[in-house]
Amino acid sequence: MSLIQEIEKRKTFGIISHPDAGKTTLTEKLLLFGGAIQVAGAVKSNKIKKHATSDFMDIERQRGISVATSVMAFEYKGKKINILDTPGHKDFAEDTYRTLTAVDSAIVVIDVAKGVEEQTENLVGVCRTRNTPMIVFINKLDREGKDGFDLLDEVEGKLGMKVCPLSWPIGMGQRFKGVYNIYEGKIRLFSAHGKQSEEDTIEITDLSDKILDEVLGERDADTLREEIEMITEVYPSFDKEAYAQGKLNPVFFGSAINNFGVKEMLDCFVEIAPSPLPRITEERSIEPTEDKFTGFVFKIHANMDPKHRDRIAFMRICSGVFKRNTNYLHVRQGRNMKFPNPTMFMASKKNIIEDAYPGDIVGLYDSGNFKIGDALTEGEELNFLGIPSFSPEQFRYINNADPMKSKQLNKGIDQLMDEGVAQLFTKLDTNRKIIGTVGVLQFDVIQYRLEHEYGAKCNFEGLPMHKACWVSSDDKEAIEELKSRRKKNLAIDKDDRLVYLAESAWTLQMAQDNHPNVNFHFSSEF
Repeated sequence: MSLIQEIEKRKTFGIISHPDAGKTTLTEKLLLFGGAIQVAGAVKSNKIKKHATSDFMDIERQRGISVATSVMAFEYKGKKINILDTPGHKDFAEDTYRTLTAVDSAIVVIDVAKGVEEQTENLVGVCRTRNTPMIVFINKLDREGKDGFDLLDEVEGKLGMKVCPLSWPIGMGQRFKGVYNIYEGKIRLFSAHGKQSEEDTIEITDLSDKILDEVLGERDADTLREEIEMITEVYPSFDKEAYAQGKLNPVFFGSAINNFGVKEMLDCFVEIAPSPLPRITEERSIEPTEDKFTGFVFKIHANMDPKHRDRIAFMRICSGVFKRNTNYLHVRQGRNMKFPNPTMFMASKKNIIEDAYPGDIVGLYDSGNFKIGDALTEGEELNFLGIPSFSPEQFRYINNADPMKSKQLNKGIDQLMDEGVAQLFTKLDTNRKIIGTVGVLQFDVIQYRLEHEYGAKCNFEGLPMHKACWVSSDDKEAIEELKSRRKKNLAIDKDDRLVYLAESAWTLQMAQDNHPNVNFHFSSEF
């Protein structure tokens, strides 16, 4: 198969939502359709021993939430599908933001009862800044929820989307009878057995056909006719080009837990979702069809298999063909590296691969050489854009709770910081270590993983802090003056960059006013 054929075969997307909208459950059902798994896991229940395939960390299985992005690949209808299931919880948003740099499209999951929630707005905002094509899946139709038209208004109003319904629910909750697939002109009848079969499908070429009254009952059939007529008049018809540019958003309705309405969306997705798209670097735009290999690391995960203490760098292939046991340039370090065991993932299950193509996500065993954002190429020096660290909002001193395990603690902190789960700052005046995170829950995850993966115990000490800002200046004297006057507010990050720790918005403003030649940055990408 040629490079272009391999590229066209691939669809790489992320699933995003507010916590508890059913994102991980939807991921499971997509894997079921792809034949990648035979039985879906129970995301919440600890009584059931099967757990969601995409939640592979112990702490995820205990809490029933996703705290790290999972990467999964499967084949469906001749296409190679790469899913990135992201954390929904806002405390892990930074992992999700970085993951969205590695996808070509996204599926946004919304709970029919709760509608558009805060974290959905934040994540969709990130996608919109990149014009990422998005499909909306309105989930949990087997429960009572908001009216379909009210939800579409909410999606347009809160998320700034231009919606185009491609399926429509027939009833809801106890009255839920099925979904009309507008895109294919078919009705699929609902039965709460969690299986979709072709026998449940009725092809409808004309909604005025009397068979509709027989199948749904006269009242529901008339309601469906009226609602579809309204959809036709109010909403634009589907335009693949507008969707690809991020200007039109198809909407599907269903119930992921019952495996219902998922197939309609997946069938449409493999038809319309974009194949791998170009990627931007500081130097130029990278086209996937280029002969020479390029790729970048967007995530690092330590101890995916605690028995082997392995550390994996997740790399998105951007162009050319990545080959096993071939020398590639690690751009930041300026040296060649080869990888004898590159892997592809089904959550925590790994398969060694010989080659990979644009759109694929490859796991590289890493002994500490990679940082998030690193590029690999066949020799060209490239620096990929859009993979920043953000200014943390929660700060705590980290203390060693077991002096006999100092070495393990330091190693654990180093590796977890490389993953990007949090940021480490060392104060200039006292050398005390501070952990900065986006959300409070990350401290629990760090403490848990240090103990269970590294055998080190720590405790945290509260630190009232408003912001951490990276500082820079072309004027060396201005930096020296800042150091002499504000030493107690200064720290260095893991990459030895100078950081200003502000106790409040007022002290930050004062520092900016008193040091006009110093630039204060709220993202590490400056």
